[in-house]
Amino acid sequence: MKGNLVTGAGYFFRGLSMLPEKGIRSFVILPLAANIILFGVLGSLAYDYVQSLITSTEEALPDWLGFLTWLLIPLLWLAGGLLTGYASTLLVLLFTSPFHSLLAEKVEERVTGKQVPALEGFLPALLEIPRGIVKEISKFAYYIPMALFVLVLSFIPGLNTLSPLLWFLLGAWMMSLQFLDYPMDNHRYPFKEVRNACAARRLSSLGFGGMVAFISGIPFVNLIVVPAAVVGATLLWCEELGPDSQ
Repeated sequence: MKGNLVTGAGYFFRGLSMLPEKGIRSFVILPLAANIILFGVLGSLAYDYVQSLITSTEEALPDWLGFLTWLLIPLLWLAGGLLTGYASTLLVLLFTSPFHSLLAEKVEERVTGKQVPALEGFLPALLEIPRGIVKEISKFAYYIPMALFVLVLSFIPGLNTLSPLLWFLLGAWMMSLQFLDYPMDNHRYPFKEVRNACAARRLSSLGFGGMVAFISGIPFVNLIVVPAAVVGATLLWCEELGPDSQ
């Protein structure tokens, strides 16, 4: 397989370091604000749900199993935090995808010095929201069969020991496709070409997507994942996947 896992993971941190730069930070504000709001709303709902789950668990356990609450409570809070982080990230991606395309456009123009014939301004980006939602749904449709396959393996004795690794690899692959789609969509590449491009540099793509997936599950830190990943994916596109990188 071509590419490099470490180099791929490094694109995320390079993207993170570019966020404060002039000409880029203005495209970070809206997705960041949306992520903070969604994380707050979902976090509040998750808090209430986990709290009620803990209460019902404590009431259901007999006194002699009370020690289990010391194990279950941290796990429930951890699971709630991770799910909140993932859910808020996915919702931000769904509803603000055109603005990520604008961010990818500006980064590519800065890196390559060439004009990208894509969206110009926030009004065209707003008009692209319905198309962006349709594309996000198509990615979800691509993901579902693979997720179901891994889910089935999770219940097969022996093979289920591989399920955590398979879930992580699937998440890494989907994150790389998700974010590489933004710079490639600016050049009107269909989703099939995005998959082919990532497959051509599979290790770099998995390294990048794996780092994004890992950071997305960390509460509060995940708030800056989306813009950093968009910038990182654009760097990956410019340096390894795009026509000018060959």
